Amino acid sequence: MESPLWTERHAPSLSELPQPGPRDGLGRAVEEPMNLVVYGPAGAGKTAAVRALAEATHDDPDNDFVELNVADFFDRTKKEIRNDPRFSQFLEGRSRLSKRDMISRVLTEQASYQPVSGSFRTVLLDNAEAIREDFQQALRRVMERHYEATQFVIATRQPSKLIPPIESRCFPVPMRAPTHEETVGVLETVVDREDVEYDDDGLEYVAGYGDGDLRRAILGAQTAAEGEGAVTMDAAYEALGDVGMTDDVAAMLSAADAGEFADARSDLDDLLYDEGFEGEAVLRELLETARGRYDGDELARLYELAGEVDLEMAEGNTDRVHLGRLLAELGR
Repeated sequence: MESPLWTERHAPSLSELPQPGPRDGLGRAVEEPMNLVVYGPAGAGKTAAVRALAEATHDDPDNDFVELNVADFFDRTKKEIRNDPRFSQFLEGRSRLSKRDMISRVLTEQASYQPVSGSFRTVLLDNAEAIREDFQQALRRVMERHYEATQFVIATRQPSKLIPPIESRCFPVPMRAPTHEETVGVLETVVDREDVEYDDDGLEYVAGYGDGDLRRAILGAQTAAEGEGAVTMDAAYEALGDVGMTDDVAAMLSAADAGEFADARSDLDDLLYDEGFEGEAVLRELLETARGRYDGDELARLYELAGEVDLEMAEGNTDRVHLGRLLAELGR
């Protein structure tokens, strides 16, 4: 999509969160800052909910809210982390640090900054199911040292991956997948704000297309509006009925076969982050496409790798890490 994503342009305020439980739980944290664990399935709106909390809490959220995606660390090499402009200022002259120490230093520096407005800052650690236990121990020490001036929010699909000392320091905020009716309500608000023509059947169709993933549903509505000029039933079916990722996955496999891993991973990022597909869906399409490209031992090895990746993703680890490993193996 060339235009700004509707998921960002219409990010909800705290009062607009469709689920009453998270709305009330996060609302309490506005008046009484506390460390939080926000957990639930992909697409439930965890990140959007924490951003809404920051907007409601801080007079200057641009400076007093820090968002760190765990994948920015654990999915990257030390060189890539050092060269990231968000982190380079904290790591200059420290090329011998281990990755764990690099991450710990960035987090410590962020937590030690004084708030620009108010009495504390908020640091979000997103996609935290990928945090290794040794880094969690370092995180625990940072939380203990900076508890007076920093509120930590950990967003994860699998809270059981967190060590007990961190769990005990955080108030739990569970988020379930939105219901069909909640998704329809959010879509109606978004298309009204965009002044896009729609009908009830169109919203129902797009909500079903999202299948419990609010981000996917909103991006589906944007696809219909930009492609067909409306979010009616006919427009939504025309825009989304044949929407898939076959061509993108084929291009990704071609890049992996050619040993162009950076290109293959870029295609993967487009599917996971820009298009909003789940890792399991990408893996299914990858296997479907692979059956027309490979055979014999090569195809059998791919299915073996896919089984390992499917298990690892089911255990709550970052989809990008394991799908990227599969692409790297193909390149070899």
